Amino acid sequence: MDHNNSDLFQLLGAGGGGGYYPAAAMLMMDHHQHQVSSDDNMSAIETEASHHHQQQDRALAALRNHKEAEKRRRERINSHLARLRTLLPCNSKTDKASLLAKVVQRVKELKQQTSEIITEFETLPSETDEISVLSTADGGHGGLIFKASLCCEDRSDLIPELIEILKSLHLKTLRAEMATLGGRTRNVLVVAADKEHNSIESIHFLQNSLRSLLERSGSADRSKRRRAMDRRFTPASS
Repeated sequence: MDHNNSDLFQLLGAGGGGGYYPAAAMLMMDHHQHQVSSDDNMSAIETEASHHHQQQDRALAALRNHKEAEKRRRERINSHLARLRTLLPCNSKTDKASLLAKVVQRVKELKQQTSEIITEFETLPSETDEISVLSTADGGHGGLIFKASLCCEDRSDLIPELIEILKSLHLKTLRAEMATLGGRTRNVLVVAADKEHNSIESIHFLQNSLRSLLERSGSADRSKRRRAMDRRFTPASS
């Protein structure tokens, strides 16, 4: 019991014989309640201060994490930019905007080269005999443009026969590509029909003509292979 409470209790006992003093008792109760209230307020203030410090600590930790993450991100970007500078014709002083412009230009060039390689690969002959005829565009003035492809065994009379077919169908050759590989050939023709013979039926005529050419080519190849086999297995005369 503190000194103030001791004085109050002495005041209560001052009446001799343990007399009852309501005013003194009320005074002591008020003092006790005030002390309890002060203690509660101090506890609340300390709790709030502790919570505030915890919030500050969390905010500082989050800020440090953000700064570290941002630093790592910048380091990755600078590393990639440095790598790009070694791959492109530029020096270490090239600014980021100029460097990115060079990257865009290089990507466009690579895409064009890839497209050309794919086109060239598609032109190479396959192991399967095949034909295709597609209408690609309107050549103007009502004229149709076809793209025809023929893949078969290579033979010397193939091109002359192709030329005769185009002449008979009144088709004008706009572009021609030919690729040979391993005794096989692929011919890709872009042709246009003239006004007088311009019709969608020209596609069917061209398909049928190329199919007949392909069948003749296949028959000639089979005959050639049979003759080669016959020479191989015919015993020599004594």
